[in-house]
Amino acid sequence: MPIMNQQVAGHAFLRQMYDDSYFPDHVVAQGEAILLRLCERVEAERPSDLESLYALTEASTEEFNLLEREFVAAGSEIETVAREWICDEFRFVASAYGFTHADREELTAGRDW
Repeated sequence: MPIMNQQVAGHAFLRQMYDDSYFPDHVVAQGEAILLRLCERVEAERPSDLESLYALTEASTEEFNLLEREFVAAGSEIETVAREWICDEFRFVASAYGFTHADREELTAGRDW
């Protein structure tokens, strides 16, 4: 399903991680795919309130929790800077879909990275 939101469609997700050789591109690409699936779900399900949005981001956060194993297996990890970058991307998605008051921490509350 193509992304309809033009702000999202033109966004380079996880650019900083791609630019940093510490993070393997093939694993970062999996993170990018998680974020794009989140956008697709937001567009398909059209959450009407923050609680509905948080339910969607919770599922995506869990995918990132699982992805942490891939980073470790590739000699990397979701460390402090990467965590901030990923959280910024969740915040970008929320804002792009009109949830400008979404709590940055709540968007990824279930993270273990």
